Amino acid sequence: MALRTSDHNNYLPIIKYRILKRAWKLTLGSALVLALIITGFWAFRVEIAKVTYQFALSQIDTNLTEKLADGIHVYVCGAGSPLPDPKRGGSCLGILAGADAFIFDAGSGGSRTLTTMGFPFDKLRRIFITHYHSDHIDGLGELLMQAWISGHRTKPITVVGPVGVETVLNGFLQAYSLDRDYRIKHHKSEIVNEGGFGGVASTFDLTDDYDRVYEVNGVLITAFRVDHRPVIPAVGYRVDYGSRSVVISGDTAYDERVITVARETDLLIHEALNRDMVKQLEELFIDRGLANNAALMHDTLDYHTSPTEAAQIAARADARELLLYHIAPPLPINLLNPMFLDGVDEYFDGKVTIAEDGILISMPSSSKAINHTYLGP
Repeated sequence: MALRTSDHNNYLPIIKYRILKRAWKLTLGSALVLALIITGFWAFRVEIAKVTYQFALSQIDTNLTEKLADGIHVYVCGAGSPLPDPKRGGSCLGILAGADAFIFDAGSGGSRTLTTMGFPFDKLRRIFITHYHSDHIDGLGELLMQAWISGHRTKPITVVGPVGVETVLNGFLQAYSLDRDYRIKHHKSEIVNEGGFGGVASTFDLTDDYDRVYEVNGVLITAFRVDHRPVIPAVGYRVDYGSRSVVISGDTAYDERVITVARETDLLIHEALNRDMVKQLEELFIDRGLANNAALMHDTLDYHTSPTEAAQIAARADARELLLYHIAPPLPINLLNPMFLDGVDEYFDGKVTIAEDGILISMPSSSKAINHTYLGP
């Protein structure tokens, strides 16, 4: 017998009650399962952490360098300026050219980033400094210690730079002399060789705008003057190995000499400061009554290169790629990158990258490829 409409309506409360009852049971059951999972995780948290740590250890690649093809490999270990940037430490670039490794500038945190990236400290031949602003040298002490211990050195590393490098180096050697004694006393001599501590200064005084400062095992490193006045001396470097090359501008205003030395290079690594963004910082500090901070921002504008100027230099030099580093102001999120690069594509049609710490750029000798890999934390 078919139900009348009134009978059907009488069943609706019962159906609704059953649905709510089932939903309640499911919710209660899910809550109990979740509680059991949380309780189990807490009870076995130490064991879970041990398993996780063992997995993390198994992922560490201690032979990364051996897997790299012959060529030039650039380790970005410090792409920032003196302004704090969570993605970028003080100026630092590592280069592996063939079987020999080099470091250019020693900004704070650089040696730790290099360690994270698997940089071959045992192949380190020289440390080169572009100039003596603090953000290019303040990590030198830590870098010397890392070169000594991780590089298993038996002789001090040679630190190369324009006039003044001996003053900087001697200061760090004195500051780290106590730490040196502690480590020698604590570790065995085969682990920490007493003779490998520290560095030896090697100074060059450019009589011309360009000069060869290193030429061994097929690696040619050329130093060249740049305009970072009133900072004098200030230099950049070009590294050639086989058919590949990379040019490092150091800190500089727009300078024709960079164009000359970077002619047809594979990779131009050029500093970049966005003046409009820095001016906005200056205005912010003025509004907040921070006159000294505002003056510092204003003073940076005349001895650095803008992203569009760096693009013009890359285009005139016929460089294949442009990597912008010594980034100012800080770019803590990628959402700001288009603003920083505004107008760059009008001048240079090659690849342009804003450097971040942890990037490895590989240029194998067997091809014209330029490969980017992220090796950071």
